[in-house]
Amino acid sequence: MGTDNTATSGSGHGDTSSRVAVLLEALPYIRDFAGATIVVKYGGAAMVAPELKASFARDIALLKLVGMNPVVVHGGGADISRYSDLLGLDVRFVDGLRVTDARTMELAKMVLVGKVNKEIVAQLHVAGVAAVGLAGDDGQLIQASKQMPNGHDIGFVGKVDHVDPTVLERLSDFVPVVASVGVDEDGQSYNINADTVAASLASALRARKVLFLTDVEGLLADPHDPDSLISECTLGELQTMLESGTIGGGMLPKLSAARHALEHGVGAAHIVDGRLEHSVLIELFTEAGIGTKITP
Repeated sequence: MGTDNTATSGSGHGDTSSRVAVLLEALPYIRDFAGATIVVKYGGAAMVAPELKASFARDIALLKLVGMNPVVVHGGGADISRYSDLLGLDVRFVDGLRVTDARTMELAKMVLVGKVNKEIVAQLHVAGVAAVGLAGDDGQLIQASKQMPNGHDIGFVGKVDHVDPTVLERLSDFVPVVASVGVDEDGQSYNINADTVAASLASALRARKVLFLTDVEGLLADPHDPDSLISECTLGELQTMLESGTIGGGMLPKLSAARHALEHGVGAAHIVDGRLEHSVLIELFTEAGIGTKITP
């Protein structure tokens, strides 16, 4: 019996030491980011797999509980497409943007604000923090107008004209969860790219960081080489890559949003692999981090 206890004690001591090492590694980052605003664009696999949804909620809860001010921004394109199919609505895209007629806009607002937003709020409550769901028309948070990509009228797809962060600042005791829906001066709603909304909110809030969760490891120097991950680059280096045409596809909106945020006062932008559990914590609180960090 004594031998068994000794073995258990030794194993427990080693395990405890490793746990303490993790906490000590995180300590300087927790101290440095205390009181800082961190905007997180939530999307991809992290919004689908149950274990990743729970992991994300715990990450955001921990940020709040150690004194940071996380703001969550989300889209919900997969759910909009699924319900469009169920209702027999046409699903079309132009330049990567969903063609959004009046019926599709009504559905998008119902799905984003009434379903997805409330599910995220509920997950955060389960994780132990108070959260509140918002859309662009709450407190005139996101003022928008019609977007016309290359002169094409694709309906109620919007661009951000102005962000009034007053409502977010008055909800400082809560984690705001913002659906990517804006509204114009006449009360018309617009579906807006969630990466764009995250960058605009981060800029208006003078956020310390903006994180974009995605389904890739980060920014690759060679899109065809998974081992060419760029762990850190500057805004100037990013601009060179964008102008060279080596970056395309779904990464473009995120990098364009990251560039906008950095050009408007945000301290750093991160492209993070949301397929990994606790990816937010690993990127923010460890020396190695994951994904790509872009600095001004």
